[in-house]
Amino acid sequence: MTIVAWLIFLSFLFGVFDYLISQRNNPNQNIVTVTSGQQKEIRLQRNAYGHYVANGTINGNTVVFLIDTGASDVAIPETLANAMGLNRGPTIFVRTANGDTRAYRTHLDSVAIGEIILYDLKATVLINMTGNEVLLGMNFLKHFEMIQKGKTLTIKQ
Repeated sequence: MTIVAWLIFLSFLFGVFDYLISQRNNPNQNIVTVTSGQQKEIRLQRNAYGHYVANGTINGNTVVFLIDTGASDVAIPETLANAMGLNRGPTIFVRTANGDTRAYRTHLDSVAIGEIILYDLKATVLINMTGNEVLLGMNFLKHFEMIQKGKTLTIKQ
């Protein structure tokens, strides 16, 4: 009986720590959209590393976005693009913070963060990009007003 109690307790602790680490990396897992008339607004909190990371969707698939004003396009790791079944367009060469690399173009039917949605967007799939975060670049962000104040980034449509 004592062993079972310890296993339950350790499972509970694991769950608590997993949640805390998850919140530290991505405090914007459940985005609330505020609507006022025609305007939609979301507020993102900066994570423990100083980045704005948030859950969203691409073509209805749940992804984690890293807001990146230094990225020209929405940039997707190849493994994630394959998992989402994205079509492979022409091969291109791109310059990233880590140097020049091969990539290919693709088309996204929809990109959403909270209830802020854009349709018919081009994206770049980076062949050597590691991780599962999608860079939410300027071809998405340029359509919105963004205000960064303190640890909060407000995006208005």
